[in-house]
Amino acid sequence: MREEIQDNIKRLVNFLGFTKSFFIRKNPFKALAESLLSSLKEMLTIRQKLKMAKYRVNYHKHQLYKMESLIAESNEHTFLRGKNLNETR
Repeated sequence: MREEIQDNIKRLVNFLGFTKSFFIRKNPFKALAESLLSSLKEMLTIRQKLKMAKYRVNYHKHQLYKMESLIAESNEHTFLRGKNLNETR
C-alpha cells in the first residue's frame, strides 16, 4: 500500500515537472495575451486600412480611365470617341 502511494506521488511529481517545463517552453498565457493585443490593435486600425484600400481602388480606377481614354484617342475606330465623330458630321 505504501509503495503504491509512493509510486503515485513520484508519478505526480514527474507529471508536475513535465507541466512546469511545458509552461516554461510554450507559455500559453503569454501567447494568449499577445494574441489578444494584436487582435485589439487590428480592430483599432481597421478604419485606416479601409481608407487606404478605398484610396488605392479609386486611384487604380482613375489610372484605368486615363489609359482607356488615351487608347480611345489614338484608336482609328471612332466608336469610343464620340466627340470627334460629332464634329465631323
